[in-house]
Amino acid sequence: MTQFRISEAAGLLGVSDDTVRRWVDAGSLTATKDAAGRSVVDGAELALFAQNHAHSVADPSGVGRSARNQFVGLVTSVITDKVMAQVEIQCGPHRVVSLMSSEAVRELDLKVGSLAVAVVKATTVIVETPKGRS
Repeated sequence: MTQFRISEAAGLLGVSDDTVRRWVDAGSLTATKDAAGRSVVDGAELALFAQNHAHSVADPSGVGRSARNQFVGLVTSVITDKVMAQVEIQCGPHRVVSLMSSEAVRELDLKVGSLAVAVVKATTVIVETPKGRS
């Protein structure tokens, strides 16, 4: 069974250690003691909690699409040359980088501070786990 210390759980959820402790005190999360006497949260419970408390920004485009991985955010960088461009979007805590034509950047009027939706449709997603964790 995978367990996470309070500080690890906080880092994974993007909140402070104190917030996780408050959730434990309120009964929203269950903490137990590990062999060293530290408070830990069960990984499966933490995953369910993260899923139930995730919030996403509504897609402002109103476009129907088959891709299920879409991230709304703000453009933070646009680097263009004659043919190609690199566009970075900050979507919550995630940085998404897209390579596209410079023509597409102009057509979409992408500039730093623009609202954008990154849509990912991939047949390959690589999943890794940290060494020593199961």
